[in-house]
Amino acid sequence: MFDSLLGIFSTDMAIDLGTANTLVYVKGRGIVANEPSVVAVQHTRDVKKIVAVGSEAKHMCGRTPMGISAIRPMKDGVIADFEMAEEMLRFFIEKVHNRRTLVRPRVIVCVPFGITEVEKRAVRESAESAGAREVYLVTEPMAAAIGAGLPITEACGSMIVDIGGGTTEVAVISLKGIVYSQSVRVGGDKMDEAVANYVKRSYNLAIGERTAEQLKISLGTAMSNGENHTVEITGRDLVGGLPKTVEVSQEEIREALAEPVKQIVEVVRQVLERTPAELASDIVDRGITLAGGGSLLRNLDSLINQMTGLPVVLAEDPLTAVVMGSGRILDNLEDLKDVTIQ
Repeated sequence: MFDSLLGIFSTDMAIDLGTANTLVYVKGRGIVANEPSVVAVQHTRDVKKIVAVGSEAKHMCGRTPMGISAIRPMKDGVIADFEMAEEMLRFFIEKVHNRRTLVRPRVIVCVPFGITEVEKRAVRESAESAGAREVYLVTEPMAAAIGAGLPITEACGSMIVDIGGGTTEVAVISLKGIVYSQSVRVGGDKMDEAVANYVKRSYNLAIGERTAEQLKISLGTAMSNGENHTVEITGRDLVGGLPKTVEVSQEEIREALAEPVKQIVEVVRQVLERTPAELASDIVDRGITLAGGGSLLRNLDSLINQMTGLPVVLAEDPLTAVVMGSGRILDNLEDLKDVTIQ
């Protein structure tokens, strides 16, 4: 009786708790939140006070005064700061439910394929403490495959490459199960780090996370395409200590990104080498599907195609594929419950 009463007040939701961004899908409403996975905290004596969450907190990164720090609770796709992850989940659940407290939704949370039992428990407990009535976990490659429209229920092989902020997960899926999967802790964050390190080495210039990310988006490419645009950036001169502006070219950013891109391509090749022959022939016919924000890197699909000889397609909306897939599981929970993990 009480559970059904809670059901009346609740709005079931699916959460893609990503290293870089958290997306929330609500049953019957679609995606209602897409915000950075960042929490701004004020430290006063022994008390931590949440100042901002999401976009507002991300805007504070690198700009906070003393006593306030911007924390990213997720690292490499899993919870690194349990307390802050719980606060972030509570913020999103309350935001969706207009701050009503008599709400206990069923929640599906996306997690990396190789998640440990301890990490599973941390995600479940965080979601329950944040107000969830029931918590289901689904692996990101499975959710991404469903969101990209791959035929996961059929007896044929589908290959998904999900390049997130903290990890890249490659999986071969057939009959609602993951036949083989491998992940590498390389994603959008490692690309940003590689850009920042390159600028530091080449120009003795320190730049922040946001500037590195903007450089990756505006100039980043996996393969040379004959163009060589340039962008002016400002950072702190490591020799003189004063602000300095330099011009960075597309070719330089391609060089900076070469190592993380190589690691992503390598894990794709490794999964292909370990895929059973029958499923491998399906992948030759159907190709490889890319999802996740990192897959938007220019010419990455062309590079993977060149290195594997297989057709490569980008999911319709790579950024939302994971949360849309988990949303479809939520909408059809009775039929797709067996794709969730215990």
